Amino acid sequence: MSQPVRVMMLGLRGFPGVQGGVETHAEHLCQRLVALGCDVTVLARKPYQHADTGPLWNGVKFVSLWSPKSKGLEAIAHSMLGVLYAAVHRPDILHIQAIGPAIVTLPARLLGLRVVVTHHGPDYDRQKWGKFARWALRTGERWGMRLSHGRIVISKVIAAIVRDKHGRDSTLVPNGVVLPVLPEGINTLRQFGLEAGKYVVLVSRLVPEKRHLDLIEAFERAALPGWKLAIVGGADHPDDYERAVQARAGRSSSVVCTGAQRGTALAQLYGHAGIFVLPSSHEGLPIALLEALSYGLPVIASDIPANLEVGLSQEHYVPLGDVDALAERLKSFASEGRSTHLREQRRQWVASRYDWGAIGAATLRVYRKAMGLD
Repeated sequence: MSQPVRVMMLGLRGFPGVQGGVETHAEHLCQRLVALGCDVTVLARKPYQHADTGPLWNGVKFVSLWSPKSKGLEAIAHSMLGVLYAAVHRPDILHIQAIGPAIVTLPARLLGLRVVVTHHGPDYDRQKWGKFARWALRTGERWGMRLSHGRIVISKVIAAIVRDKHGRDSTLVPNGVVLPVLPEGINTLRQFGLEAGKYVVLVSRLVPEKRHLDLIEAFERAALPGWKLAIVGGADHPDDYERAVQARAGRSSSVVCTGAQRGTALAQLYGHAGIFVLPSSHEGLPIALLEALSYGLPVIASDIPANLEVGLSQEHYVPLGDVDALAERLKSFASEGRSTHLREQRRQWVASRYDWGAIGAATLRVYRKAMGLD
């Protein structure tokens, strides 16, 4: 019987219940890798990892390493510590998530580690970064894609970037979903003054590329009788954008900011919503959109390439930044009411296309190829 592949995962804050697309991706992926026989250790960032998770969760091991809670420095500082830790413990594969942390691919290679990098999207296009951070992200992409033993991308859009900019092939392994049990409880709704089926929801971190202000404006223009808008999520680092969203929401009695939610509370906010909206200007392959579909929600998204790649029909998309078009689409979707049949159709559609079991198996194949076993 062959020995299990020993994997160290680096480049994420931690999980479970830590907000962020990379974190959600790793949470599901690591469990599937364990089920496939891998020995998986996640190098988490100590300020984010919940203390009650402990050193072992669903078969996944955790090592919490120090990192500064600083928007510009935490990923690089933690990733360097992670590479040094991996150099001592010698995993079969160091799997780096995202191009920012991938800036340590070069030192990892120099230390004799076998590296796989997942490219979750060109983060240097995000509005929040300054010049140094953009340089670091571009350098991380270059080294991660050109120096790693294996390259994974989560969308065809990113595969084209890797091919065109870096002349490298990659393996497409998308994000996935797990069909949740639809929630019955509504105590979280009561807490925030929401009525089942009568609110629009956006679940995301409070960062500029999610365009919360567009959604608030469109929601107010739509003037849906009896409806509210729930903005679910928080900012990792308090900044001017978070304050702007909070201030704008505070001027409307129909807009509720819930902060970051997890577990049962998040499931209730997803499961009882009337419409999910993702008006973002930047995505890799949006996990929040897939999760909304896994709850059977009607969804509206901006027409950026990453959202279009999900493969929904045209009525689910609106032009990026077109507040009037978004308001009209909200009115149209709100007038359709809730259909149990359509809800189940959406759930089965997304489950058939984005299955974590298949994603875990595809990732393990990348590891084995990087190790020269296949």
